[in-house]
Amino acid sequence: MSLFRISASPRLPHFRVVLAGLSALLVTSPVVAQELSKGTTELPAVKVETTVSKAAKAKKTAKATPAPQSAAAPLPAAEPAPVAAPAPGTRSGSLGVPTTAEATADINRAPGGVEVVPDTEFRNTPANTIKDALGWVPGVIIQSKWGPDARVSIRGSGLTRNYGNRGINAFMDGIPINTSDGLFDLFEVDPSAYRYVEVYKGANALRFGSNSLGGAINFVTPTGYDADLFGARIDVGSFGFVKTTVNSGGVSGPVDYFINLSANREDGYREHSEQEMARLNANLGYRLSANAETRFYVNANTWNGELPGEVTKAQALKSPKEANPYWVFLDQQRNIDSVRVANKTTLRIDGTTVEFGAFTHQRYVDHPIYEYLDYDVSDYGGFVRATDDRMIGGFRNRLIVGANVLNGTFDYKQFVNNAGKKGALTTSLDWESENYSAYVENSFSVTPNVALIAGTQFMHVVREQRDRIGANSGLNDYDLWSPKVGILWDVDPGWQVFANISRSAEVPTFDANAFNIKAQTATTYEIGTRGSRPDFRWDVSLYRAEIDDELQCLTVVFSPFFTAPCVIQNADKTVHQGVEAGFGLAFLKSTFDIEDRVWLNVVYTYNDFFFDNDVLWGNNQLPGVAPHNFRAELLYNHPSGFYAGPNVEWMADAFYADNANTLKVDPYALLGFRLGYDQSKGWSGYVEGRNLLDERYIATTITTGNADPSMELFNPGTGRAVYGGVQYRW
Repeated sequence: MSLFRISASPRLPHFRVVLAGLSALLVTSPVVAQELSKGTTELPAVKVETTVSKAAKAKKTAKATPAPQSAAAPLPAAEPAPVAAPAPGTRSGSLGVPTTAEATADINRAPGGVEVVPDTEFRNTPANTIKDALGWVPGVIIQSKWGPDARVSIRGSGLTRNYGNRGINAFMDGIPINTSDGLFDLFEVDPSAYRYVEVYKGANALRFGSNSLGGAINFVTPTGYDADLFGARIDVGSFGFVKTTVNSGGVSGPVDYFINLSANREDGYREHSEQEMARLNANLGYRLSANAETRFYVNANTWNGELPGEVTKAQALKSPKEANPYWVFLDQQRNIDSVRVANKTTLRIDGTTVEFGAFTHQRYVDHPIYEYLDYDVSDYGGFVRATDDRMIGGFRNRLIVGANVLNGTFDYKQFVNNAGKKGALTTSLDWESENYSAYVENSFSVTPNVALIAGTQFMHVVREQRDRIGANSGLNDYDLWSPKVGILWDVDPGWQVFANISRSAEVPTFDANAFNIKAQTATTYEIGTRGSRPDFRWDVSLYRAEIDDELQCLTVVFSPFFTAPCVIQNADKTVHQGVEAGFGLAFLKSTFDIEDRVWLNVVYTYNDFFFDNDVLWGNNQLPGVAPHNFRAELLYNHPSGFYAGPNVEWMADAFYADNANTLKVDPYALLGFRLGYDQSKGWSGYVEGRNLLDERYIATTITTGNADPSMELFNPGTGRAVYGGVQYRW
């Protein structure tokens, strides 16, 4: 079967053809990309004060105060040298895009749970889904469905969301990728394209103007300053999985560029779950002067995906490969084209760095499910952020001030689904969303080792629905404040203790009568510590969020064979509390070589989410996620780049599929193993086995008010799978 299925949509008639053709050209003709790269690297360089060549950077040794490293992800063979947070405008390459080390040092100035995951932690995987990139971050729960689709939750955000993801602000290169009503699509996330990923849990994402319960995730692509001149890789695996990726980057005088193009297909573990996808991520930077840089971004994606559908619990465990017959009869699919174009300009003015930009994000969704959904989404917006970092009266002070605009329109239609074909029009809606926010955050070091942090965000939101063929029109607006205070104590150069109290607020997404729903608000208390020693790293956060009007998205089950998308409603009072912990310990040192190590990496997430004296549900547990979640790995690392070891993913306790707490999802444990050879230049390769014991389990469930065993709510987990890949970088 062809890697690409071209069925250009009437809204974006040329996009799929161009993207697929470009993918095929680059995948089959790496020489072409190499020759294009050569032309940009042989031109004479322009001298710019803060631009440092890669060779110069390699020779540089900075005497800086080390910052704690995170313990969340499997650790590399050799620990990177920690660096201090750079002063404003002193980036080693791009003025507006920090390197991985700089981003890590900077994020550790947040008084709460944060994480930087470098590409070294996920590039030696199939690198196709968000779980490949963030599966080892404590507190981030990722429950796979099929293909790239999954539920992503941080601190219980979007816990009952059965399609799409809500409660987390997602960014690419600091620019929003959520739709204007708050949802974001995981298929646009391509881990093979990123230099690192930043995770800001809860109110720690205020520096982006985010104020959601879950916080923010920022996917950061390389620039020409830290990209390979050329790279190519191929990944293959079980169930017909094939992915090819090519990338290139370089610098020519004041211009730098990066481009990453990937294409993949898979037959899928289950029947009727074939997926085909192509994704392009590119940026072009121009250094206007030593103190000014502008950068343009393009992100384009196309996805054709068959949907196997949820089944009963018994069917999921007895016949996990089978699709729901009714979904097959309706030929249920999710096909999306999306294009995002953005610009970000960075200016350095004395001790102040100013970033501003604009973006547009266009999507077309062709989505036959219980009815045939057909809609366009057109989002646009802009942002400005100023960071002033200087000494005031002998005390270090960092002030961040910013504003965001994210508006959009939805042209939404539903038709009768006649076995995968459009029938009569049943719904025609015009949705309009407006989001305006302003925020400020200040960190003042009362001593060299202790900083006090305070900030707030104000958000004005409008949700309007115009029903073009019925009487279901309405409008609602929201004005919401979200303050925050915190403290950060550097106990020593490698150990931090932090605490914060914050408010968060979220408005409903566009669903049935969502304009009549209240905003969700919460007060969150957090305390924790992170740090590193030569052979030990840790990252621990404890939190409690007291929530009013939690947004729940509960599926309506009309019969055992027919369910409709979830209906949004407000719970009264709920509590989300838990522990997010990551540890890395090196032992059995110098076993075969003076520099080799065996690392034990452990990630544990405890979720205690419940109703608080609810009139209907009492103190029941909230559905959708297990209380105890472990991941652990024992990994041998050799300084040559060789690594090998087993790993386990363990959902240690059952959880409920409904508010009434009548139907449980059973615990499970999955055994894996990986080995490979990784180096920064030249050839690298890996082999990875997942669920090696072929455990039958339920990966995720849609949620409802009252469940019974006959309801089709469950998605079976993937069986035994083996993946392998090779790549070349120079």
